[in-house]
Amino acid sequence: MSVPARISIVTIGVQDVARSVRFYETLGWERTASSMKEIAWFRTADSYLGIFGWKDLAEDAQLFEPTRGSFGGITLAVNVESADMVDAALDEAVAAGGSLLKPGTDLPFGYGGYFADPDGHAWEVCWNRDFPFGPDGRIIID
Repeated sequence: MSVPARISIVTIGVQDVARSVRFYETLGWERTASSMKEIAWFRTADSYLGIFGWKDLAEDAQLFEPTRGSFGGITLAVNVESADMVDAALDEAVAAGGSLLKPGTDLPFGYGGYFADPDGHAWEVCWNRDFPFGPDGRIIID
């Protein structure tokens, strides 16, 4: 048996689940009915985002005595359909309680910037002219 090449859920550990839920709801993300006090699930175009207490998530993965630095070696990305949408999304994230890490910037392949959610998780918002959107809402990377 091989491991399927798919990402079904990305779960991020946060200090305050309720605060993070408010942040993502303010962005307009849809919270699922199966969410509980301990964990919240948000629908995305092709997967789910889980919001779970940082210590609880570490314990669930059996990561004992974990440390939390300023960067965990991972970023999350939201691709959008135009360069103008990048700046609008960054502005919305900041208005919802996030912080701007990198303003929208011209890039060799398009335009993008970064914000952090209230727990410092880095999100890239990017328009990439070489990654069109398919009919299912997913980007196409050839």
